[in-house]
Parts: sequence; structure tokens; C-alpha cells
Amino acid sequence: MELTVKVPGSCGELVQGTHGGTPYLVTCPINLYTRVTITDNHCNVSGLGVKSQAALKRTLHYLGKNDFDFGITLSSELPIGKGMASSSADIAAVCFAVAAAYGVELTAPEVSRIAAGIEPTDGVFFENIIQINHMTGECLDTMDDFPRLKIAVFDAGGAVDTVTFHQRTDLDELSIKNEQRTDAAMELIRSSRSPEAWAKAATESALANQSILPKKDLPELIDSSLKRGALGVNVAHSGTVIGVLFSPETTQEHIDEIANRLAAQFSHLRYCETVILTSGGKIMEKSE
Repeated sequence: MELTVKVPGSCGELVQGTHGGTPYLVTCPINLYTRVTITDNHCNVSGLGVKSQAALKRTLHYLGKNDFDFGITLSSELPIGKGMASSSADIAAVCFAVAAAYGVELTAPEVSRIAAGIEPTDGVFFENIIQINHMTGECLDTMDDFPRLKIAVFDAGGAVDTVTFHQRTDLDELSIKNEQRTDAAMELIRSSRSPEAWAKAATESALANQSILPKKDLPELIDSSLKRGALGVNVAHSGTVIGVLFSPETTQEHIDEIANRLAAQFSHLRYCETVILTSGGKIMEKSE
């Protein structure tokens, strides 16, 4: 037997903040993945970090199992510490795959509860785009119709540890101060499915987050991006990446041209690649 589970990462979040003091984020899943493969041909463990090992142990406990009698390998297209949901994708893929090895199909809410017990979680393992309380793992809303934005991913350098970031004592106070702006962004997300509205919402949330985890020259980057034909930007609210958002119809050649010009103008940014806003969830393949 061999089975493989893929879970997408993200380019930051579309919106993040609090509403009435309750924290949330809106997922931004993309077409880059963590892949976990389980086999009964051996019992080797490969590629699992501390958090994915915790996911393995917690899933076994949830299933009432004491030992893991399979081999497991994890590989990922997602960099660590950048705000691309690498840990959430790793944790979720392990949870889904380990359960499947024992013939159990975990639901996304079940995985979310396991994941939130390890660290604040991104909901990329839920289908579609969701609004999630990333501290508890509770899904607050689902958006099953969304624009397939193209996203030029830039990295501002460095890394942010998710657990340490969420231990900040000023985080709740600053997020609550931003509620008027993030509430307006959420209203745009809910009221329209147009690329322009979603990009505007993401841009507003990115600017609000400057009081929490500022990105160097973000207003200037937004201005230059809009002038060159982009629709807006989004950020990793607890990471280092910035996404420049484009209409689904924009050609890759045009995106590359604009992205390279932006990278030349803002020398502290590195243009990584272009990704596409996609549905969250899991992709599973199994063979006997």
C-alpha cells in the first residue's frame, strides 16, 4: 500500500484581524504544496520536522493508536518562516495521511482542532476559501466562489516564527484598533467575487497590518504596482512575503515584466515566482 496526500500552502492571507475581539484570517491557498507519502513497505520516517512529528503523535492519539506501523515521508515546495502556511500544510497533510493509512477519513474541522493544538493554524486544508479563527481552528465562514487571482510572490527576507509572533502582548490591542479597516475589507470579500474587490480588500488589510508587522516601503510598492496594472497587494500578516495581485486574465509574460521592474525598484524585495489563488483542501492518491 502507498498513499500520498497533498495540501496547499498560501501566500500570506487575504485579510487578517479581529471582529469584536475574535481573531480571524481569510485563507489565500495557492498551487504550491506539501506532500506526505505513507507506505507499508518500510517503517522509515523522513522529512518530518518538530511540528509535523507532533501532528503524527496527536493523530495517533486521536485514533486510539499507540504505534505507527508504516513508513512516512514529507516533502514541501513551501519555504519555512515566510508566512506561506508551511507548518499548517505539513501538519494537515500528516493528519490526513496518517488517518487514511488506518482507513479513517478525517474531516477538515477534526484536523483543524489537532492543528490548533500545535500552533495557530492557517485553514488551507479546508476546501475553498475560508475565514478561520486561527487560534482555535474554528471555521467561521466559507467562500466557494472566488476569483482565481494570479499572485507575484515577493520575499522581504528574514523569517517569522508563528508561535513567537502570536505570543506578543500587544497583538490583541493593535488588531482591535484596526477593526474598522479590516471589517471594511471583510465586507468587500463577502459582497463581491470580482478580482478588483478582493484585491482592494487584501490591500486594505495589508495596510492595516503595518501597525503590527510593517513591510518596508509598502505604500510605495502598492502605488507602483497599481500604476503598472496590478490590482493590489496582500501580505503575510505574520510572515515576510508580499503578493502583488493580478487579474486571472493577465499573461505570465506581463506579470514577469512588472515583477522584475518592481524588484529593481525595491531592491530589498526578491521576486520568487507567480502562483494562482486556488481552493484549499487535500488531494489524495492511493494504490495497493
